[in-house]
Amino acid sequence: MHSPAHDNLIPQSLHDWFSDCAFAVTAFSGGVDSSLVAWLANAILGPERNMAVISASPSLKLSELDTAKQFCRNHGIPLKVVATQELQNPDYFLNPANRCFFCKKTLYTELEQVAAGIAGSWILNGTNTDDVGDYRPGLMAARDFSVRSPLLDCGMDKETVRALAADLELECWDKPASPCLSSRIPYGQRVTERKLRQIDDGEAVLIAKGFPIVRLRHKGDTASIEVPPDRIAEVQSIEGVLAEALRNIGFDHLEIDPEGFVSGKLNRVLE
Repeated sequence: MHSPAHDNLIPQSLHDWFSDCAFAVTAFSGGVDSSLVAWLANAILGPERNMAVISASPSLKLSELDTAKQFCRNHGIPLKVVATQELQNPDYFLNPANRCFFCKKTLYTELEQVAAGIAGSWILNGTNTDDVGDYRPGLMAARDFSVRSPLLDCGMDKETVRALAADLELECWDKPASPCLSSRIPYGQRVTERKLRQIDDGEAVLIAKGFPIVRLRHKGDTASIEVPPDRIAEVQSIEGVLAEALRNIGFDHLEIDPEGFVSGKLNRVLE
């Protein structure tokens, strides 16, 4: 729960940022950035003047949804769960390079409807300064819906976000980044609920084996596994066990990427 003792740890710039906000509707994913924004909105504005909204989308790991709900319970943050329908939109499921734009457009449309019923409400997201230089079509959707970004506006990068979350004793402060499951499917290959469940189940196998930072890229009947470079040998040592587990999920072949985990690797084709 929110402790008043934490209030003096919140930078004055963030207090000032929220001073004109009558009500905050936070686009909440359960990651450290949006978790911090939801916590700040609750701490500064109070539970009667904010709401976190998370999408129970097929592209969100089931475990992530559970963890996000628990975070809000732990800290007394009002939470609304919405069921977005991006998988019914061909602009999304045909998986173009700007797929994220259509996903965020769907989400922000839902949030706009929530905010429309509350006078003076702002829609917030967890964008920080490190996000701006990356390829993020979702940021264009945020602009279209006038979504506000307190962390970005206050000049906070990912390292600063994690440090503040640690100071505030938020349990997610060191949580690995976990972008949506659709980001594991190469552009131009259709996004389906079955593929998303295969990716989720496959990564769960790796996490259970002690690899918390992992990506399973879905390449048809092949699962391409990425772990940090210094752990590739460990994955190779249990390749047979993994191949069998992944076969049960629907992958005939296992490929261990020799380069290791690189965030946004599938974006290289855009260059």
